Amino acid sequence: MLEPAPFYADVADAPPGGATYWVRAEDGVRLRVGAFPKEAARGTVFIFPGRTEYVEKYAFASKALAERGFASIIIDWRGQGLADRLLPDPMTGHVNFFSDYQLDVAATMAAAEALDLPRPWHLLAHSMGGCIGLRAVMNGMDVATCAFSGPMWGIQMKDILRPVAWSLGWSTRRIGLGHMYTPGQQGENYVQTEPFETNKLTNDLPMYQAMIDQTARYPALALGGPSIRWLHEALYECRALARLPSPDFPCITVAGSGEDIVDVPRMLDRMDRWPGSHLEMVGGGRHEVLMDTPAIRTYLFDMIGEFYTS
Repeated sequence: MLEPAPFYADVADAPPGGATYWVRAEDGVRLRVGAFPKEAARGTVFIFPGRTEYVEKYAFASKALAERGFASIIIDWRGQGLADRLLPDPMTGHVNFFSDYQLDVAATMAAAEALDLPRPWHLLAHSMGGCIGLRAVMNGMDVATCAFSGPMWGIQMKDILRPVAWSLGWSTRRIGLGHMYTPGQQGENYVQTEPFETNKLTNDLPMYQAMIDQTARYPALALGGPSIRWLHEALYECRALARLPSPDFPCITVAGSGEDIVDVPRMLDRMDRWPGSHLEMVGGGRHEVLMDTPAIRTYLFDMIGEFYTS
């Protein structure tokens, strides 16, 4: 059963007619989904946000997709947004196993079925959501096409730090300290501490200010740095996915040439090994390329909308 959940419409640029619901994953974790129907929709897009993100942040994407004829549904992953937080410190980005996110995918799909959201279904997955989405597609997720934005198919870090990250993750989980923040991270939300001039997310000041306003007005949406265990699980999952062949499935990926969060060589390698796929690199774009300037957003959502119906 879908139960009504809070939605902070005053900080969300959402299309009309949407609603948010509580859903339960198979293991009992409570999640939140936002559903945005569209009359005479040409299909439904599953929006998989990245780490730290939430329904309100991606409501603008639902609006852009609605303008192009699509319904959509957005997930608050476990441990973030208004979904159940997994540690006593709610600001820690944490997951026990990366495969747990697939339980969230299943719950979201069940919600879409219960809401009778129109088919065909499509996927739009950003950053960490791109990692979860790639695994879901490889597992047979019932969608007709998939689009990725700055997908986390690898994590960008200095070569000298990579073996340290692996060893730290291995050791801390064995002594029960995997809940600790990764070194250099803390319990503060990125947009609340990083000036626009040096941010790695967007070139668009109004969009960055919207991110600041959302978490300032509703601190329950905010998330801080990742736990050591989250990082270790993410590294394992990215490595496992890199060893698998690309699915025989229509795919488009968009990313900024100024990407400084995910591993760009790993993304390029995946797209090189995905027959019939298309990679669109946006000059000067940053990690949140779908949240860049209005001109870039229009161009990319036009491209994605045409891709879903081609």
